[in-house]
Amino acid sequence: MAEHRSALRNAAAPRAVAALVLVSGALTLAGCGETDSRGRGIQTEYDSQTGRLKLLKYDSDGDGKIDTWSYMEGNRVLRIEIDQNRDGKVDRWEHYGPDRRLEKVGFSRADDGKEDAWSFAGPDGRLLRIEIAGRDGQVSRTEFYSEDMLTRAEEDTDGDGQVDKWEEYKDGRLVSVTFDTTHRGRPDRRLVYNADGTATLEQDVEGKGTFRATGAR
Repeated sequence: MAEHRSALRNAAAPRAVAALVLVSGALTLAGCGETDSRGRGIQTEYDSQTGRLKLLKYDSDGDGKIDTWSYMEGNRVLRIEIDQNRDGKVDRWEHYGPDRRLEKVGFSRADDGKEDAWSFAGPDGRLLRIEIAGRDGQVSRTEFYSEDMLTRAEEDTDGDGQVDKWEEYKDGRLVSVTFDTTHRGRPDRRLVYNADGTATLEQDVEGKGTFRATGAR
């Protein structure tokens, strides 16, 4: 999990900007012969009904293989898919809103070409949260960040659509994990971690939000 989280966290906004600039340049070149000065191929597809551009394919490194696909609505970018490691599978998805702003960046944690995790950045380009899905495509875990550091996480561990696990972090260290073991919609057990790595189990027997160490009265 930490390795995948690092990969997602390293999805910097400048790379997204670079991809959008790349596509914008390719779009211009597409109308001028579908190749650039370095011989990198550009292919276009248009909607048969409206005649509007719907897909722009680009060989960004000139190796003869398409590695960037930009899904378009005319001259507006909807989504850019990129095969960054040139293994024939998409491993980065950039989703854009109507204002051409990057909304989220998708990744494949299994590196199998299937998008199953997404990072969201704030106006300053810093990471705000990461959403992680299971193989069914449903988001089961959401991580929240401040100044690029993980602060808390929520998770649906049993796939019933309800959060039943909460994690809290301080200065990058896990300080507590809380569980809803009774499916009441609120936590009833909590593990509190000390700086030395030891942990204390606490319970909220009455469900009133008051946790006590196991055995305490």
